[in-house]
Amino acid sequence: MPDRSPEPFALHTEPDALADLRARLRAARWPDAPDDAGWSLGTDVASLRELAGYWADGYDWPAQEAALSRLPQVRVRLGGLGVHVVHARAADRGAPVLPLVLTHGWPDSFWRYTKVVDLLTDPAAHGGDPADAFDVVVPDMPGFGYSDRPGRPLDSIAVAALWAELMTILGYPRFGAAGGDIGSHVSRYLALDHPERVVAVHRTDGGQPYPGVDLASLTPEERDWFDAGAGWAAREGAYMGMHRTKPQTAAVGLTDSPVGLASWIVEKLRGWSDGDHAFTDDEILTNLTIYWLTGTIGSSMRMYHANAAIPPEQLARRVEVPSGFSLFPADLLRPPRAWLERTTNLVRMTEPDRGGHFAAFEQPEIYARELREFFRPYREEVSR
Repeated sequence: MPDRSPEPFALHTEPDALADLRARLRAARWPDAPDDAGWSLGTDVASLRELAGYWADGYDWPAQEAALSRLPQVRVRLGGLGVHVVHARAADRGAPVLPLVLTHGWPDSFWRYTKVVDLLTDPAAHGGDPADAFDVVVPDMPGFGYSDRPGRPLDSIAVAALWAELMTILGYPRFGAAGGDIGSHVSRYLALDHPERVVAVHRTDGGQPYPGVDLASLTPEERDWFDAGAGWAAREGAYMGMHRTKPQTAAVGLTDSPVGLASWIVEKLRGWSDGDHAFTDDEILTNLTIYWLTGTIGSSMRMYHANAAIPPEQLARRVEVPSGFSLFPADLLRPPRAWLERTTNLVRMTEPDRGGHFAAFEQPEIYARELREFFRPYREEVSR
Protein backbone atom coordinates (compact mmCIF):
# COMPACT_ATOMS: atom_id res chain seq x y z
CA MET A 1 0.00 0.00 0.00
CA PRO A 2 1.51 3.37 -0.99
CA ASP A 3 2.62 5.75 1.76
CA ARG A 4 0.11 8.58 2.06
CA SER A 5 1.79 10.39 4.92
CA PRO A 6 1.54 14.17 4.67
CA GLU A 7 4.48 15.80 2.93
CA PRO A 8 5.69 19.30 3.80
CA PHE A 9 4.53 21.94 1.34
CA ALA A 10 6.04 25.35 0.65
CA LEU A 11 4.59 28.12 -1.50
CA HIS A 12 6.91 29.18 -4.28
CA THR A 13 6.41 31.44 -7.30
CA GLU A 14 8.82 31.73 -10.20
CA PRO A 15 9.74 35.34 -11.10
CA ASP A 16 8.70 34.74 -14.71
CA ALA A 17 5.11 34.03 -13.58
CA LEU A 18 4.90 37.41 -11.85
CA ALA A 19 6.48 39.19 -14.83
CA ASP A 20 3.89 37.64 -17.14
CA LEU A 21 1.06 38.65 -14.81
CA ARG A 22 2.24 42.27 -14.68
CA ALA A 23 2.67 42.43 -18.44
CA ARG A 24 -0.86 41.18 -19.01
CA LEU A 25 -2.26 43.70 -16.52
CA ARG A 26 -0.46 46.59 -18.20
CA ALA A 27 -1.65 45.49 -21.65
CA ALA A 28 -5.30 45.06 -20.67
CA ARG A 29 -7.95 46.19 -23.15
CA TRP A 30 -10.71 47.94 -21.24
CA PRO A 31 -14.43 48.16 -22.06
CA ASP A 32 -16.43 51.33 -22.05
CA ALA A 33 -19.11 51.86 -19.41
CA PRO A 34 -22.38 53.83 -19.34
CA ASP A 35 -22.32 57.14 -17.53
CA ASP A 36 -22.80 56.81 -13.79
CA ALA A 37 -23.28 53.02 -14.00
CA GLY A 38 -21.07 52.37 -10.96
CA TRP A 39 -21.63 48.81 -9.76
CA SER A 40 -25.27 48.64 -10.94
CA LEU A 41 -24.48 46.62 -14.09
CA GLY A 42 -21.72 44.53 -12.55
CA THR A 43 -18.11 45.47 -11.98
CA ASP A 44 -17.37 49.19 -11.85
CA VAL A 45 -14.73 49.62 -14.56
CA ALA A 46 -13.11 52.68 -13.00
CA SER A 47 -12.64 50.91 -9.66
CA LEU A 48 -11.25 47.83 -11.36
CA ARG A 49 -8.78 49.85 -13.40
CA GLU A 50 -7.43 51.37 -10.21
CA LEU A 51 -7.11 47.95 -8.59
CA ALA A 52 -5.43 46.48 -11.67
CA GLY A 53 -2.94 49.33 -11.74
CA TYR A 54 -1.96 48.56 -8.15
CA TRP A 55 -1.80 44.83 -8.93
CA ALA A 56 0.66 45.56 -11.74
CA ASP A 57 2.88 48.15 -10.09
CA GLY A 58 2.38 48.22 -6.33
CA TYR A 59 1.15 44.94 -4.92
CA ASP A 60 3.89 42.87 -3.26
CA TRP A 61 3.05 39.20 -3.84
CA PRO A 62 6.36 37.90 -2.43
CA ALA A 63 5.55 39.59 0.89
CA GLN A 64 2.05 38.13 0.89
CA GLU A 65 3.39 34.70 -0.06
CA ALA A 66 5.84 34.88 2.83
CA ALA A 67 2.98 35.74 5.21
CA LEU A 68 0.92 32.78 3.96
CA SER A 69 3.96 30.54 4.34
CA ARG A 70 3.93 31.10 8.09
CA LEU A 71 0.96 28.75 8.24
CA PRO A 72 2.02 25.09 8.58
CA GLN A 73 1.17 23.39 5.29
CA VAL A 74 1.32 19.88 3.92
CA ARG A 75 0.29 17.98 0.81
CA VAL A 76 -1.63 14.72 1.06
CA ARG A 77 -2.55 12.18 -1.63
CA LEU A 78 -6.29 11.60 -1.68
CA GLY A 79 -8.20 9.79 -4.41
CA GLY A 80 -5.20 10.07 -6.72
CA LEU A 81 -4.96 13.83 -6.21
CA GLY A 82 -2.50 15.98 -4.34
CA VAL A 83 -4.44 18.03 -1.80
CA HIS A 84 -2.97 21.12 -0.18
CA VAL A 85 -3.77 21.40 3.54
CA VAL A 86 -3.10 23.92 6.27
CA HIS A 87 -2.64 21.75 9.38
CA ALA A 88 -2.10 23.77 12.55
CA ARG A 89 -2.07 22.08 15.94
CA ALA A 90 -3.41 23.58 19.15
CA ALA A 91 -0.91 25.54 21.19
CA ASP A 92 -2.19 24.11 24.50
CA ARG A 93 -2.37 20.30 24.56
CA GLY A 94 -3.58 20.09 28.18
CA ALA A 95 -7.36 20.08 27.74
CA PRO A 96 -9.14 17.82 25.23
CA VAL A 97 -8.30 19.23 21.81
CA LEU A 98 -11.01 19.07 19.18
CA PRO A 99 -9.84 18.57 15.58
CA LEU A 100 -11.77 20.85 13.24
CA VAL A 101 -11.88 20.69 9.45
CA LEU A 102 -12.85 23.99 7.81
CA THR A 103 -14.06 23.97 4.21
CA HIS A 104 -14.06 27.05 2.00
CA GLY A 105 -16.31 27.93 -0.93
CA TRP A 106 -16.18 29.97 -4.13
CA PRO A 107 -14.55 32.30 -5.13
CA ASP A 108 -11.76 31.57 -2.70
CA SER A 109 -9.57 28.81 -1.23
CA PHE A 110 -7.79 28.23 2.08
CA TRP A 111 -7.47 32.06 1.92
CA ARG A 112 -10.92 32.30 3.52
CA TYR A 113 -9.66 30.96 6.87
CA THR A 114 -6.17 32.44 7.05
CA LYS A 115 -7.19 35.00 9.68
CA VAL A 116 -8.82 32.51 12.07
CA VAL A 117 -6.15 29.79 12.26
CA ASP A 118 -4.23 31.44 15.10
CA LEU A 119 -7.44 32.49 16.85
CA LEU A 120 -8.59 28.87 16.92
CA THR A 121 -5.31 27.12 17.70
CA ASP A 122 -4.18 29.57 20.38
CA PRO A 123 -7.20 31.32 21.89
CA ALA A 124 -5.27 32.21 25.05
CA ALA A 125 -3.01 34.49 23.02
CA HIS A 126 -6.08 36.40 21.87
CA GLY A 127 -7.90 36.80 25.17
CA GLY A 128 -9.75 33.48 25.03
CA ASP A 129 -9.84 30.31 27.10
CA PRO A 130 -6.98 27.88 26.32
CA ALA A 131 -9.46 25.04 26.79
CA ASP A 132 -11.15 26.17 23.56
CA ALA A 133 -8.13 25.37 21.37
CA PHE A 134 -8.57 23.36 18.17
CA ASP A 135 -6.33 21.40 15.87
CA VAL A 136 -7.24 23.19 12.65
CA VAL A 137 -7.33 21.52 9.23
CA VAL A 138 -8.01 23.74 6.20
CA PRO A 139 -7.79 21.87 2.88
CA ASP A 140 -8.04 23.42 -0.56
CA MET A 141 -10.80 21.52 -2.33
CA PRO A 142 -9.59 19.73 -5.50
CA GLY A 143 -9.60 22.29 -8.29
CA PHE A 144 -9.07 25.20 -5.88
CA GLY A 145 -5.93 26.88 -4.60
CA TYR A 146 -2.85 24.67 -4.45
CA SER A 147 -4.69 21.34 -4.67
CA ASP A 148 -4.59 19.37 -7.92
CA ARG A 149 -7.26 19.97 -10.55
CA PRO A 150 -9.33 16.79 -11.00
CA GLY A 151 -9.81 15.41 -14.50
CA ARG A 152 -13.51 15.06 -13.73
CA PRO A 153 -15.14 17.64 -11.45
CA LEU A 154 -15.97 16.37 -7.97
CA ASP A 155 -19.21 17.18 -6.20
CA SER A 156 -19.61 18.03 -2.52
CA ILE A 157 -20.38 14.40 -1.62
CA ALA A 158 -17.10 13.22 -3.15
CA VAL A 159 -15.11 15.97 -1.44
CA ALA A 160 -16.68 15.07 1.92
CA ALA A 161 -15.52 11.48 1.42
CA LEU A 162 -11.99 12.75 0.73
CA TRP A 163 -12.07 14.84 3.90
CA ALA A 164 -13.05 11.80 5.97
CA GLU A 165 -10.04 10.01 4.48
CA LEU A 166 -7.85 13.05 5.13
CA MET A 167 -8.80 13.18 8.80
CA THR A 168 -7.92 9.49 9.12
CA ILE A 169 -4.49 10.08 7.59
CA LEU A 170 -3.94 13.02 9.96
CA GLY A 171 -4.81 10.80 12.93
CA TYR A 172 -8.25 12.10 13.87
CA PRO A 173 -10.90 9.38 14.38
CA ARG A 174 -13.48 11.97 15.47
CA PHE A 175 -13.66 15.66 14.66
CA GLY A 176 -15.85 18.70 14.10
CA ALA A 177 -16.68 20.16 10.69
CA ALA A 178 -17.49 23.71 9.65
CA GLY A 179 -17.87 25.66 6.45
CA GLY A 180 -19.72 28.17 4.35
CA ASP A 181 -20.90 28.39 0.74
CA ILE A 182 -19.84 25.14 -1.01
CA GLY A 183 -17.98 24.34 2.21
CA SER A 184 -21.30 24.31 4.02
CA HIS A 185 -22.50 21.53 1.71
CA VAL A 186 -19.29 19.55 2.06
CA SER A 187 -19.61 19.81 5.86
CA ARG A 188 -23.23 18.71 5.60
CA TYR A 189 -22.29 15.56 3.67
CA LEU A 190 -19.51 14.82 6.12
CA ALA A 191 -22.16 14.76 8.85
CA LEU A 192 -24.60 12.78 6.72
CA ASP A 193 -22.20 10.12 5.47
CA HIS A 194 -19.85 9.88 8.48
CA PRO A 195 -22.04 10.57 11.53
CA GLU A 196 -19.99 8.20 13.69
CA ARG A 197 -16.98 10.45 13.19
CA VAL A 198 -18.38 13.99 13.09
CA VAL A 199 -19.18 15.11 16.64
CA ALA A 200 -20.97 18.29 15.49
CA VAL A 201 -21.22 20.47 12.38
CA HIS A 202 -21.30 24.26 12.10
CA ARG A 203 -22.43 26.15 9.01
CA THR A 204 -23.01 29.75 7.96
CA ASP A 205 -25.90 28.98 5.61
CA GLY A 206 -28.70 26.47 5.36
CA GLY A 207 -28.46 25.52 1.73
CA GLN A 208 -31.00 26.23 -0.97
CA PRO A 209 -34.52 24.82 -1.25
CA TYR A 210 -34.34 21.45 -2.94
CA PRO A 211 -36.62 20.08 -5.67
CA GLY A 212 -39.68 18.19 -4.54
CA VAL A 213 -40.29 20.04 -1.29
CA ASP A 214 -43.94 19.89 -0.25
CA LEU A 215 -44.75 23.59 -0.29
CA ALA A 216 -47.96 23.00 1.63
CA SER A 217 -45.94 21.72 4.59
CA LEU A 218 -43.85 24.88 4.87
CA THR A 219 -44.34 27.68 7.34
CA PRO A 220 -45.07 31.19 6.03
CA GLU A 221 -41.49 32.18 6.87
CA GLU A 222 -40.12 29.27 4.84
CA ARG A 223 -42.32 30.14 1.87
CA ASP A 224 -41.16 33.76 2.04
CA TRP A 225 -37.56 32.51 2.07
CA PHE A 226 -38.22 30.34 -1.00
CA ASP A 227 -39.68 33.35 -2.81
CA ALA A 228 -36.72 35.51 -1.78
CA GLY A 229 -34.36 32.86 -3.12
CA ALA A 230 -36.08 32.85 -6.49
CA GLY A 231 -35.89 36.63 -6.62
CA TRP A 232 -32.20 36.62 -5.73
CA ALA A 233 -31.46 34.03 -8.41
CA ALA A 234 -33.21 36.17 -11.03
CA ARG A 235 -31.25 39.29 -10.03
CA GLU A 236 -27.87 37.87 -9.05
CA GLY A 237 -27.63 34.25 -10.16
CA ALA A 238 -26.33 34.55 -13.73
CA TYR A 239 -22.82 33.57 -12.63
CA MET A 240 -24.23 30.38 -11.11
CA GLY A 241 -26.08 29.53 -14.29
CA MET A 242 -22.83 29.84 -16.22
CA HIS A 243 -20.90 27.73 -13.71
CA ARG A 244 -23.53 25.00 -13.70
CA THR A 245 -24.01 24.75 -17.46
CA LYS A 246 -21.12 26.10 -19.54
CA PRO A 247 -18.18 26.79 -17.21
CA GLN A 248 -15.56 26.22 -19.89
CA THR A 249 -16.90 29.10 -21.97
CA ALA A 250 -16.06 31.63 -19.28
CA ALA A 251 -12.94 29.76 -18.17
CA VAL A 252 -11.15 30.53 -21.45
CA GLY A 253 -11.24 34.29 -20.98
CA LEU A 254 -10.80 34.25 -17.21
CA THR A 255 -7.71 32.04 -17.44
CA ASP A 256 -6.17 34.26 -20.13
CA SER A 257 -6.89 37.69 -18.65
CA PRO A 258 -6.09 38.69 -15.06
CA VAL A 259 -8.34 41.72 -15.47
CA GLY A 260 -11.18 39.45 -16.55
CA LEU A 261 -10.50 37.16 -13.59
CA ALA A 262 -10.52 40.15 -11.25
CA SER A 263 -13.81 41.41 -12.67
CA TRP A 264 -15.48 38.01 -12.20
CA ILE A 265 -14.36 37.67 -8.59
CA VAL A 266 -14.17 41.22 -7.22
CA GLU A 267 -17.80 41.95 -7.99
CA LYS A 268 -18.77 38.96 -5.83
CA LEU A 269 -16.40 39.87 -3.00
CA ARG A 270 -17.95 43.33 -2.91
CA GLY A 271 -21.58 42.28 -3.36
CA TRP A 272 -21.54 39.42 -0.86
CA SER A 273 -19.66 41.10 1.99
CA ASP A 274 -20.75 43.46 4.74
CA GLY A 275 -20.06 46.92 3.32
CA ASP A 276 -17.93 48.26 0.50
CA HIS A 277 -14.67 48.09 2.44
CA ALA A 278 -14.70 44.60 3.96
CA PHE A 279 -11.34 43.80 2.33
CA THR A 280 -8.17 45.75 1.72
CA ASP A 281 -6.74 45.84 -1.79
CA ASP A 282 -3.90 43.58 -0.67
CA GLU A 283 -6.38 41.02 0.70
CA ILE A 284 -8.41 41.01 -2.51
CA LEU A 285 -5.30 40.70 -4.64
CA THR A 286 -3.93 37.83 -2.56
CA ASN A 287 -7.10 35.86 -3.30
CA LEU A 288 -6.90 36.79 -6.99
CA THR A 289 -3.19 36.00 -7.25
CA ILE A 290 -3.72 32.53 -5.82
CA TYR A 291 -6.36 31.91 -8.49
CA TRP A 292 -4.12 33.33 -11.22
CA LEU A 293 -0.92 31.49 -10.32
CA THR A 294 -2.66 28.14 -9.83
CA GLY A 295 -4.86 28.46 -12.93
CA THR A 296 -7.87 27.22 -10.98
CA ILE A 297 -10.71 29.51 -12.00
CA GLY A 298 -12.05 26.99 -14.53
CA SER A 299 -11.73 23.96 -12.26
CA SER A 300 -13.32 25.85 -9.34
CA MET A 301 -16.33 26.79 -11.48
CA ARG A 302 -16.74 23.21 -12.69
CA MET A 303 -17.63 22.11 -9.17
CA TYR A 304 -20.95 23.90 -9.63
CA HIS A 305 -21.59 21.70 -12.66
CA ALA A 306 -20.88 18.60 -10.59
CA ASN A 307 -23.07 19.75 -7.71
CA ALA A 308 -25.96 20.50 -10.06
CA ALA A 309 -26.12 16.76 -10.82
CA ILE A 310 -26.52 15.68 -7.18
CA PRO A 311 -29.82 13.72 -6.97
CA PRO A 312 -32.71 15.44 -5.17
CA GLU A 313 -32.94 12.59 -2.67
CA GLN A 314 -29.44 13.49 -1.46
CA LEU A 315 -30.43 17.13 -1.05
CA ALA A 316 -33.46 16.13 1.00
CA ARG A 317 -31.58 14.10 3.64
CA ARG A 318 -31.82 15.39 7.21
CA VAL A 319 -28.64 15.92 9.22
CA GLU A 320 -28.93 14.14 12.60
CA VAL A 321 -25.50 15.16 13.86
CA PRO A 322 -25.80 18.16 16.24
CA SER A 323 -25.87 21.23 14.01
CA GLY A 324 -25.18 24.90 14.62
CA PHE A 325 -25.59 27.93 12.40
CA SER A 326 -24.21 31.45 12.53
CA LEU A 327 -26.28 33.56 10.16
CA PHE A 328 -24.37 36.73 9.39
CA PRO A 329 -26.45 39.79 8.50
CA ALA A 330 -24.99 40.53 5.05
CA ASP A 331 -24.92 36.95 3.79
CA LEU A 332 -26.86 36.11 0.63
CA LEU A 333 -29.98 34.28 1.86
CA ARG A 334 -30.52 33.67 5.54
CA PRO A 335 -32.85 30.72 6.15
CA PRO A 336 -35.55 30.87 8.82
CA ARG A 337 -35.20 28.78 11.94
CA ALA A 338 -38.07 26.54 10.82
CA TRP A 339 -36.05 25.44 7.77
CA LEU A 340 -32.99 24.66 9.86
CA GLU A 341 -35.11 22.63 12.28
CA ARG A 342 -36.70 20.80 9.37
CA THR A 343 -33.40 19.86 7.73
CA THR A 344 -31.02 19.40 10.68
CA ASN A 345 -30.76 18.44 14.33
CA LEU A 346 -30.55 22.10 15.25
CA VAL A 347 -28.95 22.79 18.63
CA ARG A 348 -27.79 26.39 18.18
CA MET A 349 -28.57 29.30 15.88
CA THR A 350 -27.06 32.76 16.29
CA GLU A 351 -27.26 35.99 14.33
CA PRO A 352 -24.05 38.01 14.77
CA ASP A 353 -24.39 41.74 14.26
CA ARG A 354 -21.64 42.10 11.62
CA GLY A 355 -20.29 40.09 8.72
CA GLY A 356 -21.27 38.71 5.36
CA HIS A 357 -20.71 35.71 3.14
CA PHE A 358 -16.98 35.59 3.90
CA ALA A 359 -17.45 35.96 7.65
CA ALA A 360 -14.30 34.06 8.64
CA PHE A 361 -12.24 36.63 6.72
CA GLU A 362 -14.41 39.72 7.26
CA GLN A 363 -14.96 39.22 11.00
CA PRO A 364 -12.41 36.64 12.16
CA GLU A 365 -12.78 37.37 15.89
CA ILE A 366 -16.56 37.00 15.75
CA TYR A 367 -16.35 33.86 13.62
CA ALA A 368 -13.76 32.26 15.89
CA ARG A 369 -15.90 33.03 18.94
CA GLU A 370 -18.91 31.43 17.24
CA LEU A 371 -16.95 28.23 16.66
CA ARG A 372 -15.50 28.13 20.18
CA GLU A 373 -18.94 28.53 21.76
CA PHE A 374 -20.71 26.08 19.49
CA PHE A 375 -18.18 23.25 19.75
CA ARG A 376 -17.46 23.64 23.48
CA PRO A 377 -20.00 20.97 24.61
CA TYR A 378 -18.62 18.40 22.14
CA ARG A 379 -14.95 18.38 23.08
CA GLU A 380 -15.21 15.30 25.27
CA GLU A 381 -16.74 13.40 22.35
CA VAL A 382 -13.37 13.14 20.57
CA SER A 383 -12.05 10.73 23.23
CA ARG A 384 -14.99 8.35 23.06
